[in-house]
Amino acid sequence: MSTLLQKELKINKILSTNADQAKALDDTARIKILQILYHKQLATDQIVEELNKIGYKKATTTIRHHLDVLKNAGLIEIVKMEEVRGAVMKYYGTSVRVMGAKLPANFETDFSKTIADTTVKLEKVIKNIAENAGSKIKKKSSKNNTESNYEDQIVMEIVNRAMAKVFENNGQLLVQK
Repeated sequence: MSTLLQKELKINKILSTNADQAKALDDTARIKILQILYHKQLATDQIVEELNKIGYKKATTTIRHHLDVLKNAGLIEIVKMEEVRGAVMKYYGTSVRVMGAKLPANFETDFSKTIADTTVKLEKVIKNIAENAGSKIKKKSSKNNTESNYEDQIVMEIVNRAMAKVFENNGQLLVQK
C-alpha cells in the first residue's frame, strides 16, 4: 500500500465550547440570531423581522424553537419581561459575540510574525494567571471535574473573557491605532 498524502497537523486554534453549544450553533439561523442580539434586547417578533431583513424568512414558531435551543445551551437569556395586553413579552439578549468572518487564504503567512510575537507575550500572561489563580483552579479541578483538560479550559476561559472585555471596551480603536 502506498501513501498518497500525509500531513502533520499542528494545533493553531482552540474552540472553547461544549456539546450543547456546538449543537446550538449547527444552524445558520441560530448564528444569525446571536449576531442580531449582539448589543440588543429584542422580542421574538423583532428577531423575526430582523431575520427577514437579511433574507432568513422563518415562521415565528420556528424562531421560538431556535430561541429555546440557544437559551438551553446558555448562549442567550431572557433579559426583560413585559406585560402586554395580558400576555408576557420576553426580550432576549446575549453575552456571546460570534465572529464569523472567513480568514484570507494567506492569513498564516501574512501574520506569522505577529502570531509568534503574540505567543511570547501570551505565554507570560498565562504563566501569570497560573501563578495567581493556579491553586484555586486546581482546587476546583479536583472537586468538580475529572476531565484532563479542565485546568487548561479554565485558563482559556479567563483569557477569552479578558479578550472580550478588551474588544468591548476599545471597540474599533484597536484596529485604528
